[in-house]
Amino acid sequence: MDLELRHLRTVRAIADAGSLTKAATALGLAQPALSAQLKRIERTLGGALFERGRHGVRATPLGELVLERARVVLPAVSDLQRDAVRFARAAGGPGGGRFRLGGTHGPLLGALVDRLAAAHPGAAVTTHTSWSEREIAACAADGRLDYALIGTCGTSAPPESGRLAWREIATDPVFVMLPTGHPLATRDRVDLADLAGAAWADVPGDGCFADCFHAACARAGFAPTRVYETDTASCVHLVQVGRAVGLCRATFPDTAGLVTRPLAGTPLVWRHLIGWHPAAPAARAAPAVLAQARAAHSAAAARSRSYAAWRASTSSITPNRGKNDIF
Repeated sequence: MDLELRHLRTVRAIADAGSLTKAATALGLAQPALSAQLKRIERTLGGALFERGRHGVRATPLGELVLERARVVLPAVSDLQRDAVRFARAAGGPGGGRFRLGGTHGPLLGALVDRLAAAHPGAAVTTHTSWSEREIAACAADGRLDYALIGTCGTSAPPESGRLAWREIATDPVFVMLPTGHPLATRDRVDLADLAGAAWADVPGDGCFADCFHAACARAGFAPTRVYETDTASCVHLVQVGRAVGLCRATFPDTAGLVTRPLAGTPLVWRHLIGWHPAAPAARAAPAVLAQARAAHSAAAARSRSYAAWRASTSSITPNRGKNDIF
């Protein structure tokens, strides 16, 4: 793993908070997730950055060195990004000329690229993908991307809420992927409790979805025996060969060898969001991009037979697309 600016921000947040618990709260992360991230950073840098004690954490000599450099690097990078945004705004910026999109893995990013390229044939449309919602949001907040296309679990606040304007594209139930020969594949809905003995597959993220999934399983009376966190293609393969059942967005396209089914009672939901910096040039084109994103979602939902059937039979989730979807 290469050291990134977000890692320096994490180290600084831990030092400022004085404890992992307080830092996790400030960063909007679960403490186990922050602890795991810190361990990865420490492995990259070759040693412990903090000593844990009864009263919190204290920087080690290596930690002090990293913090000293971070206090120089982070403000300098922020100044550079602000100057670049101001320069781009003065030069005309995006809108008719470019669309820099960032997103987590899912069907909406490709569909939005297609729609924007068709609507603006002379514009440069570029993409950046990551499993990290926080990374995508930070790139948009710092001016490296024009629009962040991410999702959040339930009613969780999106990252960078203080710097980005967020709009909701749609809210979907989380579906389960089953191999076509699975005993539950013929059901219209699947009870989570009926999958108590299954191994699971999903795409990792740094939001709270993993915690919400484990909480939903606990409410259903079990703990997952195994969870494979991997890329989308590997998730599909594991389901197709019967090695695991998968968690997916309801807009997941029809795929040979597997079926997608809603979970009874909708224990998990996923909000599709798009965000941009309100002072950046991208804000001028944001209403049009939002409309294209919503159209892309509607088209993806219509292509999924299981989602279309679910929407025809229930109204338990209604997308909130009013003025209250500003975060």
